[in-house]
Amino acid sequence: MTLLGIGDFARAVRLSAKALRLYDEKGLLVPARVDPVTGYRYYAGSQVERARLIGWLRRVGMPLGRIGEIVAMEPGAAAEAVRGWWGGVAAETAVRGELAAFVADSLAGAPPGPALALRSAALSDRGLVRGENQDAVHAGERLLAVADGFGAGGARASAGAVAGLRRFAEGPDPAPGALLGALADAVDEAARQVPARAGTTLTALLPAGPRLALVHVGDSRAYLLREGSLSRLTRDHTLVQALADEGRITEREAASHPQRARLVRALAPPAARPDLQLRIPRTGDRYLVCSDGLTTTVPEAAILRALDGSTTPAHAARTLVTLARAAGGPDNVSCVVADVAAD
Repeated sequence: MTLLGIGDFARAVRLSAKALRLYDEKGLLVPARVDPVTGYRYYAGSQVERARLIGWLRRVGMPLGRIGEIVAMEPGAAAEAVRGWWGGVAAETAVRGELAAFVADSLAGAPPGPALALRSAALSDRGLVRGENQDAVHAGERLLAVADGFGAGGARASAGAVAGLRRFAEGPDPAPGALLGALADAVDEAARQVPARAGTTLTALLPAGPRLALVHVGDSRAYLLREGSLSRLTRDHTLVQALADEGRITEREAASHPQRARLVRALAPPAARPDLQLRIPRTGDRYLVCSDGLTTTVPEAAILRALDGSTTPAHAARTLVTLARAAGGPDNVSCVVADVAAD
């Protein structure tokens, strides 16, 4: 077997010797031979493609730990994992970009813009199996929220979380530069309403001038229907979603996974770590906030048809709950639907 010294190999794969030594230390690209006296590294020609793949993945910013998982996969699975990872990066970058733009506008003293006009409706149903409804919902001009409680005090947890945000929504508007801090304080207040040994998901939309602030933790969801296309705005904080994001399972496998309801983040003492987005809505947009009692029983294609085919938010909410019950209603199901109207 012909071996290449580290210098020749580095030139062949367009990586530095320093990078190759790092990849050796991390176990990503172990030399075919190391001289026992000099410690000089030699590589086989068969390692060229692996080295190039590692180099390209590093160029797009993938962490070394994730690269190690991908280079160990079969090509098809590796390709799917790279696409999934980049989709998450792109979505996170877009969210951070909107937050950065908001902060920049606040620092520059830009006027906040006209307030949003929302027409909304909410409906919550116990379902056909559960003995208690532990969901809580709110639909109003200043707050759209769904919380799905769990544990012995689940109903109190969800109701308390929504009440905490409602107090924020009913208070005076914070200055644009103070909005993000005020939202963080509101979420902390919502978390303080959650009793010990209980927890809740929380997904909420709050108008903030011309923007919508989206607060999310858990596996309730928010969707946007715009010009006939349905977009999911949140990522589930579940073990199964984490596995799908890492490319370890497919989205189809995630939908039927036995641990799909296992949360890795929720609103529960002692701390809350929600995701925060700022979105720019358009007149004609329709938003849906819902508990997983809808999304685990009703396919997104059917959700799209129900939202697109309903004349009013109340009609849409009733249709969605009816679909969940027709699918067996194994869980509480809650929906808040809101239309962005011309002010």
